[in-house]
Amino acid sequence: MNSMDKLKSDIIVKSPGRINLIGEHIDYNGGHVLPAAIDRKVTMWFRKKENSLCRVNSEDEGAFTFDIKKPLQISDTHWENYVLGVVDGIVKARPQKLGGFDCVISSELPIGAGISSSAALECGVAKGLNDLFDLGLSNLELIEISRMAEHNFVGTKCGVMDQFAVTMGKRKKLLLLNCETLDYKLIDADFGSYKILLLNTNVSHNLATSEYNTRRKECEQALAVIQKDHPQYDFLADVPEATIETYKEKLSGKVYQRALFVSRENARTLKAAELIQNGDIKGFGSLMYQTHEGLSKNYEVSCPELDFLVDLSKDLPQVVGSRMMGGGFGGCTINLVEEGFVNEFMDLASKAYKQKFDINLTSILVATSNGVETINSES
Repeated sequence: MNSMDKLKSDIIVKSPGRINLIGEHIDYNGGHVLPAAIDRKVTMWFRKKENSLCRVNSEDEGAFTFDIKKPLQISDTHWENYVLGVVDGIVKARPQKLGGFDCVISSELPIGAGISSSAALECGVAKGLNDLFDLGLSNLELIEISRMAEHNFVGTKCGVMDQFAVTMGKRKKLLLLNCETLDYKLIDADFGSYKILLLNTNVSHNLATSEYNTRRKECEQALAVIQKDHPQYDFLADVPEATIETYKEKLSGKVYQRALFVSRENARTLKAAELIQNGDIKGFGSLMYQTHEGLSKNYEVSCPELDFLVDLSKDLPQVVGSRMMGGGFGGCTINLVEEGFVNEFMDLASKAYKQKFDINLTSILVATSNGVETINSES
């Protein structure tokens, strides 16, 4: 099925990107996060075939084929593994149920911006195949299959937040998700006269994946030491800041800083959820600034470009909150900006950024949206 054949598709899936307002690098530490699905999406057209051959065609990345009856191998082409990992997970969950299929992918999500184009792709494929072949997998099963695709095929030991937000998001809502228990509640995303603006640095430092996995290991080291005295804590985010402070001498400097950030960030996220429900946008925004400071200084996943954009916003009363979002080392800052100031801020930030780094900034205005959905064929 090429792009011209989209009209002959059996089903169409719309899979959103996601933002995370606060609670960064917390999902793999068992803490709370506050994400939302957004109104920028990946669209996928699916069609069953009579044989066992599968063809996946991305309008941006190219096409590849595989045989559903043969064991799936990790591809040397990075983006293909997001698809292959999900298909492999579904084959294991529902043996002999998948047949051949065609899939065309068109995306509005910039790669490397930290808005989870990868999770949108994974969850879209999972939802599409589940509905196309009537497999009866639950949302939680689809989330887990998508997450494990990233672990087993892509090689990123991600937490569950991205896939959860992409699957369970709702328009005009934020998800307060406990990544340890997967308990969540939907809270109103009422930011009043403020808009959510992403500023994409258009840099992706090659540290991102390796350092992400290193941070996980550092957090695991911290937890292992603390658990010797406090076995009641299953996750690092559960450990109170005061307890972590007693381990300053026992943990190496960097590991101590990571643990401190995780404990503080979990507490900040719970506080932020409370503030937004009470309509305190400015209080919420100031916690976003604190998060950025922690990510930059304690967790060390920021970069000069991200720090520059956050610092630039601090002198502007019309911007109440700003921080880096996502894995770090590039991607976007997320900003809460007074509606009437959005265009001026985009212009001001673009000029200052270009002057400083000689890189063009991309601005992305987003709103909350529903999670992944199947719609009837447009034919």
